[in-house]
Amino acid sequence: QVQLVESGGGLVQAGGSLRLSCAASGRTFSTYAMGWFRQAPGKEREFVAAINWSGSNTNYADAVKGRFTISRDNAKNTMYLQMNSLKPDDTAVYYCARGRDGVLRVHSYDYPYWGQGTQVTVSS
Repeated sequence: QVQLVESGGGLVQAGGSLRLSCAASGRTFSTYAMGWFRQAPGKEREFVAAINWSGSNTNYADAVKGRFTISRDNAKNTMYLQMNSLKPDDTAVYYCARGRDGVLRVHSYDYPYWGQGTQVTVSS
């Protein structure tokens, strides 16, 4: 059974930074692509960033490109999202997700496993 646990969310002022972590259970973490998605109140869940199994390939939503960095440490079964220059529009619940294989994908339907989410609130 796959378990994903996010941490690192919180309240930050605009322009500040946060680093989210996603700890995964199981011995096969390193063989799967991972992704970050977010959902703001009243909006649909949207893609934020994704990383392939080795970390050699990443992809970002236009809204976060240049401000957010996704990374992973396969030895620690952990994925990260470094978020800099945060804006009020970044306020959302952030979810980590495990893909169905090692290939990077950007659609939520390609991620069968999800964490419970962590709240990020950016004040103006």
